[in-house]
Amino acid sequence: MRKIMAGIIGAGFISLSHLDAIRRIGFADIVGITDVNYELAKKKAEEYGIPKCYRSVEELLADDNINVVHNCTPNHLHLEINKKIIKAGKHVFSEKPLAMNTTESQEMLDLVNEHKELVHGVNFNYRMNPLVQDIKHKISNGEIGTPKLIHGSYLQDWLLFDTDYNWRLEPEIGGASRCIADIGSHWMDMAQTVTGAKITEVCADLVIVLPVRKKTKSMVETFSQNTDMEYEEKEIKTEDYGAVLFKMDNGCHGVFHASEVSAGRKCYLNIEVNGTKASLYWNQENADHMWMGFREQHNMQIMRNPLLVDPKVQPYTYLASGHPEGWNDAIKNNIYSFYKFIVDGKEIGKDSCDFATFKEGHYILKLTEAILESNKDRKWVKLV
Repeated sequence: MRKIMAGIIGAGFISLSHLDAIRRIGFADIVGITDVNYELAKKKAEEYGIPKCYRSVEELLADDNINVVHNCTPNHLHLEINKKIIKAGKHVFSEKPLAMNTTESQEMLDLVNEHKELVHGVNFNYRMNPLVQDIKHKISNGEIGTPKLIHGSYLQDWLLFDTDYNWRLEPEIGGASRCIADIGSHWMDMAQTVTGAKITEVCADLVIVLPVRKKTKSMVETFSQNTDMEYEEKEIKTEDYGAVLFKMDNGCHGVFHASEVSAGRKCYLNIEVNGTKASLYWNQENADHMWMGFREQHNMQIMRNPLLVDPKVQPYTYLASGHPEGWNDAIKNNIYSFYKFIVDGKEIGKDSCDFATFKEGHYILKLTEAILESNKDRKWVKLV
């Protein structure tokens, strides 16, 4: 198997998880990294033994040794950088959301459709947790009957205080939606993945819980605590919380809510699917366990076991039962699936894949914009 060589653009929080995942695959490695903050990129390169640190995106893209480029930059840079990656003839794996809006994501989609030799993916990693994949196959195999209802939430508390501040709070950098686009998007992708269906109609209520926040005058990394007492007050224009009723094209009805201001909730992502014969429930804070419920027999608490999951799930789970697999493992599975697709010489649109492509990333943005429209007009919005 040929070795895939990667470059990373962006040296923030998420880039280290990409780095870790790439090195764990076995048939991939890192060539180099770059960031608009060259000193930060240089520091990360030295700490993690990355051979090269480039001074610009263009310098990284000019390196013929690089086959795949990971875009780990803030949202407002995704369009510009992804276009450069594609035009440089490199496979592209982008952080989510794919773009600031559907105009931008459609432009990317049009461009990759002109370069069918390139593989493109979006990091919706929760779908690649082994038990989420197992739920997908259990539903596909008819083990819960016909899915009828689906519900859940994604709750965090990292923006609970008015002194919590991050670039995602600024619409010109993060986009018109925050909570839904940032974490609600993961829930919607997971719901569509396990059911094999699309959300086609939404009715939303979005809330700005903290209309004014205190922006620190020093730089603060994502999920870190702000201890700087010097700040300026900033008006907040994106939602801290959102609740969404929805309908799917397979007849399922559902609801989910997402929050970045729920005290005590760190990464509380959960999903339940109710079918005509049984129900399935999973919570990523207890990722190695899945609940299966019945009407006329005992319910089951299922522990992840590589020997007992659906055969199609086995490439994505490797630790023996009782040895927990979690968030970083799901990212590794996502990137493994992406890289294996490249190595096998497969083509987007022609061959099926488990990872999210730009097409799916574009559709999630369409859903996000429909949710914003629904909240603004106080009505159901149907996606055409």
